[in-house]
Amino acid sequence: MEEAELRRLGLYLEAHLPGFRGLRTAQKFSDGQSNPTYKLRAESGVYVLRRKPAGELLKSAHAVDREFRVLSALVETDVPVARTLHLCSDDSVLGAMFYVMEFVEGRVFWDPSLPGMEPAERAAIYDQMNVGLAAIHSVDLEAVGLADFGRAGSYYERQFATWVRQYRATETGSIPAMERIIDWLGANMVADDGRVSLVHGDYRLDNVMFAPDAPRLIAVMDWELSTLGHPLADLAYQCMLWRMPPGPVLSGLQGVDRASLGVPTEEEYVARYCDRMGLSGIDNWPFYLVFGLFRLAAIVQGVGYRGLQGNASSDRALQVGALAAPLAEKACEILDGQG
Repeated sequence: MEEAELRRLGLYLEAHLPGFRGLRTAQKFSDGQSNPTYKLRAESGVYVLRRKPAGELLKSAHAVDREFRVLSALVETDVPVARTLHLCSDDSVLGAMFYVMEFVEGRVFWDPSLPGMEPAERAAIYDQMNVGLAAIHSVDLEAVGLADFGRAGSYYERQFATWVRQYRATETGSIPAMERIIDWLGANMVADDGRVSLVHGDYRLDNVMFAPDAPRLIAVMDWELSTLGHPLADLAYQCMLWRMPPGPVLSGLQGVDRASLGVPTEEEYVARYCDRMGLSGIDNWPFYLVFGLFRLAAIVQGVGYRGLQGNASSDRALQVGALAAPLAEKACEILDGQG
């Protein structure tokens, strides 16, 4: 952040955030592919700032005001989140909308094999992720004021239309596998079963934080894609972790000796979730997995497109964007009974 921006931000926060004083630095976190995030150090303490990225953005993307709303609503629930402090919609301060929240000290894991841990600790971390997902899907929407946070019903049809549109808007070349799964999803759409919950939209290992000294979930982060929807969308999205290979970005567990590590299988993880949610099982599981892979492929395509445009939040944007084709091909493997 440039010196003039830092000075302007400090003056603004001193005037609008009670107790804030003496902004010293604003250090951008290097990880993350969407909304630029900064660690603010001030005389009054340490804070986190999330803002929209610069440049031309897709309609409805990077909705930091929605993030602020859902985080604020969840503070008193079983879903652990950082406490929000202030939302600024005045673009003259930083050139884009932003919000400030408390800084939470903890651990974020990027490698799903969790190197250097004992099997029992790995098992506990995955179970805590499962607990957190069930907590999100159990939020009383009326009680926390989120009953109008999205449209109820026809979730998959609406999401399919949205992400096809987003993908087309950021398409940089033809991906045959993507065309195949778009055609398949359109022809095999699941019927609406009436289930509606809060969905995170990007629930994965590197979007949750654990206590510094224990395998305990202390914060669920990055709520940009959250809405009201079907809870199985989050579950299938997270279970893609088991079907993706290890790698430098969006690393997975495919081919990893999970039993020796203490990491549950996909089947075990789904069974624990069903137990917590009172479900006897899940019908048509391959559809949910294929849809999740399609949606993620569309998301990473957008990240890569922003990288080409020069307004991505991370310098790894082009690496992430290159995953669109492999993700679509992974979905085709499921269609062919190989995944």
